Amino acid sequence: MEHLETLARKVCEVAREAGHFIREERKRFKQDAVREKRVHDYVSYVDKESERRIVSALRTLLPEAGFITEEGSAVYQNEPCYWVVDPLDGTTNYIHDVSPYCVSIALRSREALLLGVVYDPSLDECFYAWQGGGAYLNGVPMHVSGVDCVENAFSFIELPYEAGHYKQTGLHLINRLYGRVAGIRMNGSAALALCYVAAGRFDTWQEAFIGKWDFSAAALMVMEAGGRVTDYYGSPHFLEGHHIVATNGLLHDEVLRLLSEALPEGM
Repeated sequence: MEHLETLARKVCEVAREAGHFIREERKRFKQDAVREKRVHDYVSYVDKESERRIVSALRTLLPEAGFITEEGSAVYQNEPCYWVVDPLDGTTNYIHDVSPYCVSIALRSREALLLGVVYDPSLDECFYAWQGGGAYLNGVPMHVSGVDCVENAFSFIELPYEAGHYKQTGLHLINRLYGRVAGIRMNGSAALALCYVAAGRFDTWQEAFIGKWDFSAAALMVMEAGGRVTDYYGSPHFLEGHHIVATNGLLHDEVLRLLSEALPEGM
């Protein structure tokens, strides 16, 4: 395998090309192109074509790697390493012509994340990291924030589609944090929310009932930027799960404590 830094930079170009396609296609996008995969979870030809282009380019870069992709255009067949691809994270934002949305690409082995790239075509921001090499935004090193008091925290509270399972937890978090922290936001893209934690723009984030393609690339960025990533129970073995907490590290235990008071059903 190529040196991870070299490979990460090549993957940045793959993500940029897919992002440019997404951005240009938005100019002529029609609502009748949208299909509902499940309640409030949407897909369009843009997701599928973006994924096709990404998979084709990554196969050229690393022919021996398998794939896990959101739209299922390629498969994992027990290869030692594989790509995890979200061709358009934030589809609901995209179909309503609202930012942010992005392309997310990770490479991982069976045990660990190796590299991650997330590209936001609206702002032309390319976030990337490789194992042991740090995390970067358009070539500039990223670091998590130094906020150590929850009252000063700028926090993401994302609400997943599974309202029946998560409503109690979401309302609990909002109830406990609203008026206490410096600010609460939702952005509709798990990948970019994680990137913003890595870049020190936000201090905490958590979401459940999401796929590997949503978090894999950007979770590596948080860790390489000095932050902490676990599941809702505090385990660092989050890669095969669907519930993730990412923080600057200093506020992590407080977020886990709040979650423990109202863990979602079906965890």
